Amino acid sequence: GSGKTLTAFLWAINQFVSKKFETGTTRVLYISPLKALNNDIQRNLNAPLAALKARAAESNSWFPEIRVQTRSGDTEQAERRRMLRHPPEILITTPESLNILLTSKSGQNMLRHIETVILDEVHGVVGNKRGVYLMSAVERLVPLSGEFQRISLSATVQPMEIVAKFVGGFERTRGDRFEPRSVQCLRSTAEKKYQVNVRYPEAAANRPLEEKVWESLAEDFVDRIRANNSTLLFVNSRALAESLTHRINIAAREVLAYAHHGSLAREIRLEVEQKLKRGELAAIVATSTLEMGIDIGALDEVILIQSPEGIASAIQRIGRAGHGVGEVSRCTIYPTHPLDFIESAVL
Repeated sequence: GSGKTLTAFLWAINQFVSKKFETGTTRVLYISPLKALNNDIQRNLNAPLAALKARAAESNSWFPEIRVQTRSGDTEQAERRRMLRHPPEILITTPESLNILLTSKSGQNMLRHIETVILDEVHGVVGNKRGVYLMSAVERLVPLSGEFQRISLSATVQPMEIVAKFVGGFERTRGDRFEPRSVQCLRSTAEKKYQVNVRYPEAAANRPLEEKVWESLAEDFVDRIRANNSTLLFVNSRALAESLTHRINIAAREVLAYAHHGSLAREIRLEVEQKLKRGELAAIVATSTLEMGIDIGALDEVILIQSPEGIASAIQRIGRAGHGVGEVSRCTIYPTHPLDFIESAVL
């Protein structure tokens, strides 16, 4: 919550304003692992752009026409065709959609003038095949548009130096020789404070053997949700997100929570996010779709149901609460089986 993404975009906007980047074609390519994050980034970028344009108009100053559009699996065909005919100055996309663009002549033409590539939440892809898929696509851009600046962002990436080499890649020098690109690492010295508890209610421990653990836990979740203004609950599967949301609402005898996961329609996901941000919803039960950077307003607490897959993922999820400089991130972890207790204790 320190403003990394906005800083990267402000640098690109400054290049447009100073006329170092020409408008009328795509100059800035922003790539993140999540479709939901891309939609959020577009909204949060259009607001400062509109404010800058209004300020320029007040002082009779020139301001460039900077359009921001997203391209992902959610983008309608008609909008994709318009985008190819009139490329936006800033294109927001995912690794998969970038690779699809690179397979067509029209898509390649759209990407021939790239000046800056912003790789957000890079920790989410660097350790798996999506990272290879992403960086091979970024390297395929070089023959199209020449060398460009790469800006890579993450709050939890470790070790930074190895990831920097991965993002930088190799540059062709003379003949068939390749040398590592020069990469500058910027690391924040600010300390983040966490308040993490592991909880397993007595009702769950003493439940009858035939009763599933979720019945007892759902009642405890209702108490936690009602004690907060806004709560985000993370689970590790879409099926559990749906069933647990249902159990919480049944236990509460009212609609306290909505589910949020990648199988839901884009319009539903956006509505759920906005309801929580406006204070119209007490809780969301989500998968990793809300793990990275999405602006859903101030959260009082994050609840992790079962231990997440890794430390970085846990830190990302916990950081949704107290998502601001100097704020404390509050989290309660609910283990559900013996190995879960060990992993939660280690975390």
